[in-house]
Amino acid sequence: MPSITLSKISWSTPDGHALLSNLDVSFGRERAGLVGRNGVGKTTLLKLTTGDLQPLTGTISVDGTIGVLRQSVQVGPQETVASLFGIEEALDLLRRAERGEADAAALAQADWTLEARLAVALARVGLEAFAETRLVTLSGGQRTRAALAALLFSAPDFLLLDEPTNNLDRDGRQAVIDMLAGWRAGAVVVSHDRELLETMDAIVELTSLGATRYGGNWSAYRARKALELAAAQHDLSHAEKQAAEVSRTIQVVAERKARKDGAGRRKKARGDIPRIMLGAMKERSELTSGANARLAESRQAQAVEAVATARERIEILQPLTVSLPSTHLAAGKTVLKIDAVTAGYVPERPVLRDLSVVITGPERLAVTGPNGSGKTTLLALVTGQVQPSQGSVRVFTDFAVLDQRVSLLDAGLSIRDNFRRLNPEANENACRAALARFMFRADAALQGGGSLSGGQLLRAGLACVLGGETPPPLLILDEPTNHLDIDSIEAVEAGLRAYDGALLVVSHDEAFLQAIGITRRLELTVA
Repeated sequence: MPSITLSKISWSTPDGHALLSNLDVSFGRERAGLVGRNGVGKTTLLKLTTGDLQPLTGTISVDGTIGVLRQSVQVGPQETVASLFGIEEALDLLRRAERGEADAAALAQADWTLEARLAVALARVGLEAFAETRLVTLSGGQRTRAALAALLFSAPDFLLLDEPTNNLDRDGRQAVIDMLAGWRAGAVVVSHDRELLETMDAIVELTSLGATRYGGNWSAYRARKALELAAAQHDLSHAEKQAAEVSRTIQVVAERKARKDGAGRRKKARGDIPRIMLGAMKERSELTSGANARLAESRQAQAVEAVATARERIEILQPLTVSLPSTHLAAGKTVLKIDAVTAGYVPERPVLRDLSVVITGPERLAVTGPNGSGKTTLLALVTGQVQPSQGSVRVFTDFAVLDQRVSLLDAGLSIRDNFRRLNPEANENACRAALARFMFRADAALQGGGSLSGGQLLRAGLACVLGGETPPPLLILDEPTNHLDIDSIEAVEAGLRAYDGALLVVSHDEAFLQAIGITRRLELTVA
């Protein structure tokens, strides 16, 4: 039975940061989703498995063949689909045989099913291409599909897929989801795509503490995590009760001692007790008091630590909830009006033709469609970066744009300074409170924009845009979930659910669109 086993694995970055420590995890003939926060070591684990990286300690055992899909498919100018599949020589033999130029020995080696199997592999990922198609002519999403098809063609015992649905349009994502749903060999899939994770047989969560396996798909994993949260909340309640009980006991003991000491002082004042006995009683009292104080201090420290541990566990498991100021956007107010617009970056080849759209009040409009259908062009029209060749675009309110790079933030400033720059009316207390709502508390708010991960960057952008006294009534988002871990996506979803303004969102992530309560869709097609 094919298997992958990593035992007692440790690995550190070149600067000495320990990323994986004493890690144990194994995979069998199953589809396993590998999840965890950005930077926790998911891609590193795949590279260790393939031998691209070597562990500092531990052993890696791979029984079976492996096919790998990396996050980006790099190609040369002359590479074709045939070269990606590794079948150039075999196809050349078939062409020579068709021309009658192959001898008997060569004909015996010919694979007459090759072209049919190539077509089937390409069809399984929904890619219209041929053996001679040059890869540089394909979009990034199409190259990813071609690489997936090549993996299917080689039929390995294990697929190792690193964010396979990134940069794919809706059809491309669905092709990958369908492919994995029908995959019957082993697969290890690093992904934040919850639709894709629903096709998994198991979810493996990677944290700084190691790897934890959960049987079942994404929904089963989330249900289990909900139970863990309920258990953690119970533990916190118990720890708080224990801490309160310890405090009450210490108070009772202190009051009892105070009464006893008071009685002793009164007897001493009356002269009822010989002086030598008073000295002995005082010494015993001081020894007992010291022992009781040390015991009380120890018990109180343990109780406080138990509460802190339980609360930390809840903060890890608890989904983010956010409350935001109102935009005061009226239900009947027209926010955006696009009237009979034709536009494109090349005037003679417009990607949008005679397009009309109106957003009224706090509508949440999702713009979807295949790659090349004009989604990014539409956002550029709304923000004024592109002018229509025909028609008009009018925005009737303030707006903010969060692109994938969150370019509204200054990378040279801290999160706190970015907030003050974008919200000059806010004082320091309001700034800190707003950032804390998005989990940037205390020193976390002082991190530089250039040092943030993708998830932190988008969360910081939301905090700076939505955390002010009056958020803008229109928020424009361009593929906000690309390259984010699931914790970050859920944090963004929580912020957007609390926002009461209008949303214009370009996204292929169906789970994300449902989570933020999209009310209407605009489906674009390739002109």
